[in-house]
Amino acid sequence: MIDVTAWKAPEYNWGARPVGENAWRFRLWAPGAAKVSLRLPGRDHPMVRVGQGWFECECGAAEGDAYGFVLPDGMIVPDPAARRQSGGVHDMSVLVAPPGSDPREGWAGRAWHEAVIYELHVGTFTDAGTFRAAIDRLDHVAACGFTAIEIMPVGAFPGDRGWGYDVVLPYAVHGAYGSPEDLRALVQAAQARGLMVFLDVVYNHFGPDGNYLSVYAPDFFDPKRQTPWGQAIAYDRAPVRRFFTENALCWLVEYGFDGLRLDAIDHVRDPHSETEFLLELIAEIRAVLPDRHVHTMTEDNRNVTHLHERDRCRVTRHTAEWNDDLHNAAHVIATDESEGYYADFAQDPWRLYSRALAEGYAYQGEPTLVDGRPRGEVSAHLPPDVFVDFLQNHDQVGNRAFGERLSALTSADMLEALTAALLLSPHVPLIFMGEEFAAVTPFLFFADYDGDLGQAVTEGRRREFAEFSAFASGGTSHIPDPVARSTFEASRLDWSEAAKSPGQERIAFIQDLLALRARHVVPHIPDAGPNAGTVLQAEAGAVAVDWRLGDARLQLRARLAENAPDPVQPGSGQLLIRAGAGEGQIPVSEVWIDLEKAS
Repeated sequence: MIDVTAWKAPEYNWGARPVGENAWRFRLWAPGAAKVSLRLPGRDHPMVRVGQGWFECECGAAEGDAYGFVLPDGMIVPDPAARRQSGGVHDMSVLVAPPGSDPREGWAGRAWHEAVIYELHVGTFTDAGTFRAAIDRLDHVAACGFTAIEIMPVGAFPGDRGWGYDVVLPYAVHGAYGSPEDLRALVQAAQARGLMVFLDVVYNHFGPDGNYLSVYAPDFFDPKRQTPWGQAIAYDRAPVRRFFTENALCWLVEYGFDGLRLDAIDHVRDPHSETEFLLELIAEIRAVLPDRHVHTMTEDNRNVTHLHERDRCRVTRHTAEWNDDLHNAAHVIATDESEGYYADFAQDPWRLYSRALAEGYAYQGEPTLVDGRPRGEVSAHLPPDVFVDFLQNHDQVGNRAFGERLSALTSADMLEALTAALLLSPHVPLIFMGEEFAAVTPFLFFADYDGDLGQAVTEGRRREFAEFSAFASGGTSHIPDPVARSTFEASRLDWSEAAKSPGQERIAFIQDLLALRARHVVPHIPDAGPNAGTVLQAEAGAVAVDWRLGDARLQLRARLAENAPDPVQPGSGQLLIRAGAGEGQIPVSEVWIDLEKAS
């Protein structure tokens, strides 16, 4: 029996909600349909048009019942706001009541400046590839010194395997990973170990198979725009805005997530709205949850700052931005690669890397080398923890033809030096699963499509690399087929690597760095004001950056190339780490970091 007097989730416009004992309210926005019926076991129920394209009905039903919406031509579609499916994305939805108590009960959350993020993909994180199986690895994550996990999208997508960015039912938990209760158990298990839990959500498009919104709600989409992945969404329409806002609240409230990562928001565009949707979204989240630590990250290649402006030290908008600029510059330094999006960073990677460390964005309004267009805005005034930095993530590994990790592309001392800089800077660091034990398993792009769509995905993947020099002579036919199960299987972590050398040595290195961060860096991050970072040197492999953190000064000095000049000398503070200094002859890559406090 559902106790509707107990703790309640927010009121929703979309979807099915219990309204009494064995009574549910169903709502669907279907402005393109003349009529809609609700199908429940045993009979259909006509829905009432209640204005502005909404259909609604209340009737008897029980949790666990399968249901769907019947359109005028007899087509049955799932609920786009369903919490669970009876099978795949084309099947009936299943009634799931909100939890009877606050999932976060006993968990106070953590402040953002404490975040050290471990990104994982549920399907390849463990052999079983489920929420429950992931719980068994949380002790390892916490013991390494991470304070948060970030889970790649878990909304329902076609097939059993995929990255999750082709989601078509963004409220429903992907069935291959487990049930809503299993996901809630994972979140609670992580928080019991002191780990915040963030979820990657996709609000910029729907996947190509299983999205029925265009059939009964064509106004959900903007016919004047396309994204790289399909139809653009009409964010200027109120029901559309509610769909995504309520989705964010669903994850934060019903599952107890500590925050969200919003994928590719440069394609969330509503230039004619009085208030930008992304600002309206975060304003409502903070209004509904005023007393909670709620952290939202954005991914956005425009390098804008208006979404993250702070009221002094108080976070009122989105918390942080994934900093691709730092990754791209560091990758060029580590590998000398200069094709694709690395071309914009190949001419002077030292300057761009140093600037990204000190000021956030490397491009702050300057024209890029590839297309000559200006990109970005001045970002030095933002505090360092606005920026989430990484050397690897799901994209930067998986977007490679063979999914190689950075350890296969650069020297051990270079990787060690760049990792030390990553984990001890006052930015928020992110590590991709397996990176902490130098995993050799690749992380490839994979999906579960067949027929014409599967063939199109395979051909499109190979077409992406056709102009790269590595494939100029041999072609792309040997690139792993993204729709082959073997590609997915090859991407699964091999945890035996973590139990032997060199995995054990790498884990110890990460543990030492994160212990130093927690003890010496994290306490000073909240004291960083505008323009905290300063570039002192950026030339031919020598990098020197200082950060003023209240009464402390954090100093990074690095030599990252053969024959690099000596970096300018740090002050007389405490040496926290000297990493990457190889034995024997140069080239040697090394970084040393000091903390100097005012006397």
